[in-house]
Amino acid sequence: MDKNSITELGRLLKPLSSPVKIQEFLDSIPYNTTKRTLSPLLVLKERMAHCMDGGLLAASALRRLGHPPLIVDLSAENDDDHIIAVFREGRCWGAIAKSNTTVLRFREPVYRTLRELAMSYFDMYYNLRGDKTLRSYSRTMDLSRFDERNWETTGEDLEFIGDYTFTVRHYPLLTESQIRTLNRVPKYLYDAGFSGADVDGLFKPV
Repeated sequence: MDKNSITELGRLLKPLSSPVKIQEFLDSIPYNTTKRTLSPLLVLKERMAHCMDGGLLAASALRRLGHPPLIVDLSAENDDDHIIAVFREGRCWGAIAKSNTTVLRFREPVYRTLRELAMSYFDMYYNLRGDKTLRSYSRTMDLSRFDERNWETTGEDLEFIGDYTFTVRHYPLLTESQIRTLNRVPKYLYDAGFSGADVDGLFKPV
């Protein structure tokens, strides 16, 4: 482990002293439209992030606030999956996330279960065709399992963490009959969600 890099990471993360400040930082930087998955240190240096980068950065920052570095994968149909960093205040869950849409980001720690938290994203999770696409959520993934690979500071592409998210258990949110009867997203919500989005970073549904 490179102690100098860890020290540098801690210094750069120091201003992110609460979950909402972590979210405000992620909201302030451009969306990463490349295929690279950046370590938290590279996010802070290059000042860009997509949802995986943002989830890793948030988990690393939460770790320094005394929380375990946990992420959850929200799995979608005909759309991008979404990575959220999750944390608990008392018995309730909240989340921090980087998103190319306006509505898939911060959640206050008021949700009693991970399923409740995941469902808070449901009506706001849609693709460019206006289809509601969220289907399942994963168990929590503790990123400390990757400490030996220096996931917080490496210059290596962290695609292997993305690959890992596909191997963990996911829990369905909807039945097949519910999926068949879903309504389209109303225009006011559609427009609000994609306001200011970087088109190059949006999933193109088939």
